[in-house]
Amino acid sequence: MKNIMRWLSQPPVDGPESTVLLRLMAGGVFFWEGILKFVYVNQGVGRFTKLGMPFPIFTADFVGGLEIVGGLLLMAGLLTRWMAIPFVIEMIVAMLSTKISLYLGTSPLPLPPAPPKIGAWAVLHEIRSEYAQIMVVLYLLINGPGKWSLDTLLARLRATQAGAFIGRTALPGLMSRSSELRASS
Repeated sequence: MKNIMRWLSQPPVDGPESTVLLRLMAGGVFFWEGILKFVYVNQGVGRFTKLGMPFPIFTADFVGGLEIVGGLLLMAGLLTRWMAIPFVIEMIVAMLSTKISLYLGTSPLPLPPAPPKIGAWAVLHEIRSEYAQIMVVLYLLINGPGKWSLDTLLARLRATQAGAFIGRTALPGLMSRSSELRASS
């Protein structure tokens, strides 16, 4: 458990700078989708009610809040791995709760405006956004936020502070001990 916590809390900070583009894409989509859940009833409470989600008001508000806060954190590259986990779960739930009924032709949501309207091809067409989001978030979970992130900045600050602390505590002790050894020789 300790290793998992360390893995989540200390992501690699040497990833490519271009990872920022993936964070901006995924974080931006989560952010504006979260806002939409509060602005349009049919995207939030109404959608969750039609899908038969338990406690649709609470669930829609929770998911919307998660998407807004988590999207901003992803874009900034702060707590990247921590945010990736609930987003992976959310995308899996979104795919299962909306696409199985679309495949079967029993979706309580409006069918796609153009063919294919039901079946495997309809699902593959309609799942593209969730698929892209989950793949990007999995990439960020595995590879970390990249060099241009707040996670990287904080890791550098921690390393600098640790080095300064070691310099203040261990080095003077080593210096005085070294002087003692030279004096006794």
